[in-house]
Amino acid sequence: MPSYFDLSRQVAIVTGGSQGIGLTLAKSLASVGAQIVVVNRRAPEGEAAAQGIKQEGGSAISIPADISQKKSVEEMVGKTLKRYGRIDILVNNAGVIVRKPAEETEEKDWDLTMGINLKGLFFCCQVVGKQMIKQKKGKIINLSSVAATFGLKNRAPYNASKAGVSQLTKSLALEWAKYGINVNAIGPGIIRTALNEAYIDSDPEKKRKMIQKIPLGRFGKPEDLSGIVIFLASPASDYLTGQTIYVDGGYSIGCLDW
Repeated sequence: MPSYFDLSRQVAIVTGGSQGIGLTLAKSLASVGAQIVVVNRRAPEGEAAAQGIKQEGGSAISIPADISQKKSVEEMVGKTLKRYGRIDILVNNAGVIVRKPAEETEEKDWDLTMGINLKGLFFCCQVVGKQMIKQKKGKIINLSSVAATFGLKNRAPYNASKAGVSQLTKSLALEWAKYGINVNAIGPGIIRTALNEAYIDSDPEKKRKMIQKIPLGRFGKPEDLSGIVIFLASPASDYLTGQTIYVDGGYSIGCLDW
């Protein structure tokens, strides 16, 4: 029986792969054989992440890039192809969040959020997608959010960008299915990372209410996304495309009681 989750010798680009969820996803894919390209803006952090993956027995390199700039994306993809000759998996994880009331949100907040979360993600899909079209095969995995469907206060640009990610995922899945390319998204719920733990812990009562809305009764960990990213990158998901799969402890089910 074939091993559906064996990614040996496959090349996987992971944007925002130097820390938090991105690093965990990169390590997860490396653990099943993928050759990882860690992409982030700061070269020292990317190199440290790649070294960490190698120390754990995986294969990884780091290529710095600013995904909000198409030229930088093209250069990153060109370097990847020069090194490996192909790209099998793209994980669009890089993202930012600005927490402000809508009436206080500035143009720079909107542009930063959209520039990375949606524009940058699209150009990564587009540039990598051209190579996958040539290969007649590929897996694209976009990081969306429960915010794509459910309104979250004081995050208007973020909510809009993630709704865009889920809709873009459907659009690309429709266009590229004929080339053997699967395009899906992961919609995490509240995942506790070093970047958001201060926000989560800042108000104990708010924290209690947040957990109360999660049927499984806890915040997520980056590792909770490991299984789904391996599944979506592997042959096990070959008949799945255009979907946003929520990994949220049941948050998206709805109200716990009336």
